[in-house]
Parts: sequence; C-alpha cells; structure tokens
Amino acid sequence: MKPIVKIENLAKRFGKIYALKDVSFEIYPGEVVGFIGPNGAGKSTTIRIMLGLLKKSRGIVSLFDKDAWRDSLDIHRSVAYVPGDLTLWENLTGGQTIDLLMKLHGNGDETKKQELVKKFNLDLSKKVKSYSKGNRQKVGLIAALAVDCDLYILDEPTSGLDPLMESIFQDEIARLKKQQKAVLLSSHILSEVERLADRVVIIQEGSVVESGTLEELRHLTRSTIHLKVTNEVTPLSILHFIHDWSQIDQNQATFSIDHQSMDNLLQVLTEYQIQKLEILPPTLEELFMRHYQVQK
Repeated sequence: MKPIVKIENLAKRFGKIYALKDVSFEIYPGEVVGFIGPNGAGKSTTIRIMLGLLKKSRGIVSLFDKDAWRDSLDIHRSVAYVPGDLTLWENLTGGQTIDLLMKLHGNGDETKKQELVKKFNLDLSKKVKSYSKGNRQKVGLIAALAVDCDLYILDEPTSGLDPLMESIFQDEIARLKKQQKAVLLSSHILSEVERLADRVVIIQEGSVVESGTLEELRHLTRSTIHLKVTNEVTPLSILHFIHDWSQIDQNQATFSIDHQSMDNLLQVLTEYQIQKLEILPPTLEELFMRHYQVQK
C-alpha cells in the first residue's frame, strides 16, 4: 500500500533559524497518525508546508504523489483541514460559514452536514461573533467532516469542546478510519491521541525524535508495577533495575521498571508468594513527558 503522505528529511529555515531540521514520516489510508510535541516544536510549520502555505527549505513533502508546494491546488481538493487558530467571518451566521467553507472545497455532503450539526448541537442561525470558542471549533469541524476527502489534517481540533462533544468527534474519526481515510491529528490532549492514533510521531525542536505504534513506543520507557506478596517486599527495593520505589506496607509496593528488565523481575518474583501483580504500561503522556525531560 502506498502512503498518502510522504515526508522525508524535511527542513525549514527562517533566516538563520531552522524551525524544522529533520522531519520524516508517512501516513497510509485508513490510518490515524498522532503528531505531538511541545509548543514551538514545529508541528504547525510542518502542517503549513504540507498544505502548500510555506515552501520547504529542503527535503521531500509529497501528498498523493504530488509535490506539496508545486501541486498545492490539486492537493487541496483531496484534503480537509481544521486549523488550530480558526479565524471565521464574524458577521456571517454559523450556517452561512459552514456552507461557504463547503462550497469553497467543492466536495460537500449536505446530508452529512445536517447530521453533524445535530450531533454537535450547533445553532446555525446565530452569528459567528456570538459563538463561544467551542462553538467556533464546531463550525470548523462540521465544515471539514462534511466533505469527502482522502486526507484530514486536524490541528488541535477539540480545543474548547466539552467532553461530550469530544466523544462525538472521536466517533467521527473512527468512522473516517473505517472508510479508509487518512488522518493527521495534532493535539495537546494526549489522552485523545492515545485513544485514536494508530501511530504517533513525536517532534521536538524541529526534529522527529520518536515515531511508531504506541506499543512500540512503550517498549522505550518504563512500566509501573503494583505488587503485593505474602512475605516481606522490602528486599526488592535494592535491585538495580527497580526505579521509583514506593512502599505501601511490608507486603506492598509500587515501582517502575524498564521493558528490557521485565524478565529479570519475573525471575526474582519466583521466590515470592504473589497475591497481586499489576503491570501498567505507560500512557502516551508519560511516554512524552519522560522523553521530553530526558532530552532537556
């Protein structure tokens, strides 16, 4: 299967400053790729280059086997985009704004639009200037999700939405996956990325520092262990591969362990009478924070 998006060794320089130094990743049909990193890491710059709004300094940025800069007009027909800093026409109603955005794109589905309006509970008769941040975000989401595209680029798409609306958004992303659509999801809500993404790309200071499935990334850092035994648990605390030791009582403790040391732990535990052994893999937030803190 050929990738819809192919980015290789992308760099972008503004004067003497490199906003992007080395960015490489691919997105395939039916795949949600989470694109995460701290503020200023280069996420928005990468997205703008993908959309043909900025010209790269070097590297390859290809969407649908077309050059992102040279063929941007053709590419836009197959891409829906929700920006993180959504700016709308203040004196238009929500309905007028959505209709205009869909008309500009050209692949709008009126039935789907009405379905989304009902799901997101948006009053289309009100002017945009009266909308809250969350309702403005709904306008962008409805306009994007109501068009039939092969690639959806979503930059902080649920900013300002309440938990119920976030759940509806997640259902819509699941629908796109089933239809073999590709999604690039850039979000600070790491729990959302964890639920939705098939693969995660972590960018820091203009370079991709890690990428892979969540399972692959979990192997790079520590899991949390909750242990309860019938005998004394304290001797485990001195083992060199045990980290973040927190003893609850003489029989219980919580600690962390690197993936490669798990076999060593299980071997040691054969000498204990185990009442409870709970292994919690790291969340995406823990993966991100640990990697970011190590890099700092």
